[in-house]
Amino acid sequence: MRHSFRKLVLLAAIFALLGATVPVATAAPPAACQGRSNNTIAKLLECVELEGVREHQAVFQEIADANGGTRASGTSGYDESADYVAERLEAAGYDVTIQPFDFVRFTEVTPGILEQVAPLPGGPLPNIVMTYSGSGDVTAPVSVVPNFGCDVADFAGFTAGNIALISRGTCTFAIKATNAYNAGAVGVVIYNNIAGDLNGTLGSTFTLDIGVTGITQALGQQLAATTGLELRLVTDTLREPGTTSNVLAEKEGKNTDNVVMAGAHLDSVPEGPGINDNGSGSAALIEVAEQMAKVKPQNTLRFAWWGAEEAGLVGSTLYVNTLSDEEFAKIALYLNFDMVGSPNYVFFVYDGDDSDGVGAGPGPAGSDLIEKKFEEFYDSRDIPYKGTDFSGRSDYQAFILNGIPAGGLFTGAEGIKTAEEVELWGGTEGQQYDPCYHQACDTFANNSDEALETNSDAIAYVTLSYAMSTEEINGTKGKGNFPPFEPAA
Repeated sequence: MRHSFRKLVLLAAIFALLGATVPVATAAPPAACQGRSNNTIAKLLECVELEGVREHQAVFQEIADANGGTRASGTSGYDESADYVAERLEAAGYDVTIQPFDFVRFTEVTPGILEQVAPLPGGPLPNIVMTYSGSGDVTAPVSVVPNFGCDVADFAGFTAGNIALISRGTCTFAIKATNAYNAGAVGVVIYNNIAGDLNGTLGSTFTLDIGVTGITQALGQQLAATTGLELRLVTDTLREPGTTSNVLAEKEGKNTDNVVMAGAHLDSVPEGPGINDNGSGSAALIEVAEQMAKVKPQNTLRFAWWGAEEAGLVGSTLYVNTLSDEEFAKIALYLNFDMVGSPNYVFFVYDGDDSDGVGAGPGPAGSDLIEKKFEEFYDSRDIPYKGTDFSGRSDYQAFILNGIPAGGLFTGAEGIKTAEEVELWGGTEGQQYDPCYHQACDTFANNSDEALETNSDAIAYVTLSYAMSTEEINGTKGKGNFPPFEPAA
């Protein structure tokens, strides 16, 4: 760690989590950072600190602990998290806007049940009910659906009244489940196409009354090969109207018609406090924004903390879709930070140019340059990195679908770390990047300090770079004396 001034604050938060009492100090930046404008990379990276990021995560943990163990949108835990972000950014001098909106809340009333009824011996099977699944208690034969179940034709010959067993891949879980429902399925079991648990969401627009659950690839393949398979699927869920909000904090630049956006979703899943997913990205953005508070950017800088991401990217999608044409045209680019401190991490950078040739293809023009800007940072520290697909699973989606160049960082969720990745970044082969993904154990302890500190600096580096100039993206020049790159310490 480069500095230790915030250690008393961080220790106070940690002791509070453990039920102890210590004097609470008010966080203050290092003496060199107090009152100055961190308008160069060297200055900003001196002041953006792991201790500051962890301080915010500790507060998120305290909020969750006081509100039933969750910060999910539509709960008091989320509302208090949003209040905390707004208060910090207002105190730092930003123009803060709260954007309330309605959405559909989801609650799993009792844990789901998946049982093999035939052939015997049967018994319970591990599964995770998908968010926004309908309710039901069905026992039925199983039909294996070919070709991922993304087309109506995949269900030709499907026996109505059966449970559909479908592989993950190609299209959304909601499309698979909808096609199955329309073909007469009474339940849907989707198995992963990679190693690891499948903890998915159907999205808040899914309203069909059918139970949908996820299982591992190994179990799915085993069930698909079982003759005479009959399953019991029980889902007990509640979908109801809720209200939540986005938090937006803006610093006006000399150019008010050229806006650089950086965002992270603030909500957790209902099952846990979400301190990595996504207290990590949210906390890192608070720290970067506070340390940029006295910067006078060339371009207008807008930070966003999105609500209801876990409900299907609701907050960010609503934000983009409700912008006027004039305001939409001002957005030069969007940077996304969703899970940047996973304990079994890989340094993933969104593959803006589709050089990996995987999945969705390249982002809008300029996304390739954003990718290179992040790579430039990692190269300066001789840190290896790896591309990750724009899979549509986070808040960049609404931006890229509307032609806004985007990029960002990711340290992994339910994917499994390979031997090759262990060689590059250490960690544990065969384990999820985040073993507590979407679980109650996603707490303050579920974190890699190394990943979080490195990525906080990467966020600061790229955000300040584009706050000063987006010439490479859209031809809008910044300050002539702003260096395109300064080596990171």
